[in-house]
Amino acid sequence: MNENTVQGPFHVAALYRFCRLERFESLRSPLAEFCCARGIKGTLLLAHEGINGTVAGSDATIGELIAYLQSIPEFAGLEVKYSHAAEMPFRRMKVRLKREIVTMGVENVDPIRSVGTYVEAGHWNALISDPDTILIDTRNDYEVALGSFEGAVDPHTSSFREFPRWVEEHRGDLEHKKIAMFCTGGIRCEKATAFVKSLGFEDVFHLKGGILKYLEQVPEAESRWQGECFVFDERVSVSHGLAEGDAELCRACRHPLTAKDLASPKYQAGISCSYCHDQRSEADRERYAERQKQVELAQRRGRGHIGS
Repeated sequence: MNENTVQGPFHVAALYRFCRLERFESLRSPLAEFCCARGIKGTLLLAHEGINGTVAGSDATIGELIAYLQSIPEFAGLEVKYSHAAEMPFRRMKVRLKREIVTMGVENVDPIRSVGTYVEAGHWNALISDPDTILIDTRNDYEVALGSFEGAVDPHTSSFREFPRWVEEHRGDLEHKKIAMFCTGGIRCEKATAFVKSLGFEDVFHLKGGILKYLEQVPEAESRWQGECFVFDERVSVSHGLAEGDAELCRACRHPLTAKDLASPKYQAGISCSYCHDQRSEADRERYAERQKQVELAQRRGRGHIGS
């Protein structure tokens, strides 16, 4: 399918909606055609439980897409966070069919039926300052490495599938506490709070709109956020005001890298970093080095390269 080209800067929309979506398979082709015809790129996931994704395009085309989605009855109340990117942060448009729009792997967890109490960004600081509140970062370890809220518990999970087991193992620590959870855009928290409530906990809260909404609305001088927020596109991270961050990706293992990581003797652009150097063979690094040469050659010629 041909995709029109859109010139930057780009409007980025992170969106999701939990809903009963029995006809999700039939929406795949119309959505893909709608986006590709307008030069929109990114990923949208469709499942029985709703829609999730992040896309980028011009202000006008993203506005058209959101209006189109909101015209679908099941997507009424769609949660959307907007930001900007100087360059297109995605390489193609994908609309995928999934079992879950955010994969936890636990049966009968239903955010539509029961979910934690939403807390607006402007009220978040008061909740997490309460000594009776335990603050939990529901994101993965590589995301937490770039930044988190002051005092947040890091479950050290490599995927969201591991989160339910962590909760089960720490149930005693959560008893008689207010449980406040957060994630990038709010979707993982909806499922995390639904799961925790299914275990019998009542005082369960989550940050409405996630870290992205907090960084957008809360002034940096009042912020309890430390570091940058990892995002799943070529910007890598954003900071206060949703400005593009300074983090970079290791093109060998896709781990986000801070300035300290980039200064490591194990870091070579496109070849290795401190997170993957000892897990890769010399043959792997030679292959990555050849790919990096092709990337740099394409850049000098003003062309994109699939490996960049």
